[in-house]
Amino acid sequence: MPKNSSVSSHTPHAATGVGPRILAIANQKGGVGKTTTAINLATALAAVGEKVLLIDLDPQGNASTGLNILAADRGVTTYEVLAGEYRLEAAVTETGIPNLRVAPAGVDLAGAEVELIDADRRHFRLADAIEEFAGSTSGASVSYVLIDCPPSLSLLTVNALAAANAVIIPLQCEFFALEGLSQILRTIETVRTRINPNLELHGVVLTMHDRRNNLTNQVEDDVRAHLKDKVYQTVIPRNVRISEAPSHGKPALLYDLKCPGSQAYIQLASEVIQRERARPDASQPGAA
Repeated sequence: MPKNSSVSSHTPHAATGVGPRILAIANQKGGVGKTTTAINLATALAAVGEKVLLIDLDPQGNASTGLNILAADRGVTTYEVLAGEYRLEAAVTETGIPNLRVAPAGVDLAGAEVELIDADRRHFRLADAIEEFAGSTSGASVSYVLIDCPPSLSLLTVNALAAANAVIIPLQCEFFALEGLSQILRTIETVRTRINPNLELHGVVLTMHDRRNNLTNQVEDDVRAHLKDKVYQTVIPRNVRISEAPSHGKPALLYDLKCPGSQAYIQLASEVIQRERARPDASQPGAA
């Protein structure tokens, strides 16, 4: 959470049960499989018929590149959206994957932190943009919005958490990941208290999992003991095909559908949908 920030409570349009379900994929620690999870979960949801928008909120733009949206082909980006120069609808780009569109990011997004520091509703720029998009003809059919957050607890991440209904935390199965988990959980609680009272933890997904490694198994046991059913049953294995896929501009599910990593993301999408259907307000529009 940025220091010395003045915030007020805001309930996103989607948080009322109307419109798409908005899931932020966040972890301030880099290299945990966050963008890989965003790309492949979005693809898996789209494959079962969900209309999905993936919002790239990381200045590195890796989610955009991983969906073959090259830097030269990115017109309006999430930077211009947060700056208020364009509506989100103008940034939405077809990916070539049925049911999946992306709002790409560019390097200019790195400057948003400084440029928005004194802006009105600086924490709610993304929430407002998504709300407006959900009410448009282009956005009305979208059932899921996934937000790929940067690997930091910055104003960009706060914007994502202010807009989201729930957070998915990818967690690498290593010792230092546990400390990072505590930090992101505290941030979620702070945002819930001060900005978005409807924000929930959707779940923690264990990534780069290697059952042959005793430390991996210990981390899994510790996280499950602490968070219980908030940890998805599905684990994402350490898999070379997942690592290769971005260099081909494809999600792993298109690069090699049968590899263990792709199959795991299909299972994760099923778990996400099941949790959505189990929500008390699951009969509302936007529920899976």
